[in-house]
Amino acid sequence: MAPSSPTRRLPLFALVVCGLAVVAAVVSFVRGAWPVGIVWVLLAGLSSNMAWYYVRRARLERAASEANGVSGG
Repeated sequence: MAPSSPTRRLPLFALVVCGLAVVAAVVSFVRGAWPVGIVWVLLAGLSSNMAWYYVRRARLERAASEANGVSGG
């Protein structure tokens, strides 16, 4: 699997969104915008779950292909 393949980019993008959402939540809470901060926290949770999902799916697909004898290279 090439480093630029979509299956490797999706978890990375999801983690970047998660990090930015956490920063935005902190800024919102510091400024006193609690409802907006809560929305950012929810978005951070969603994006982190997406990242874990894509990482786990790639691991399971890799394990399945190795079990079937298919080379990944």
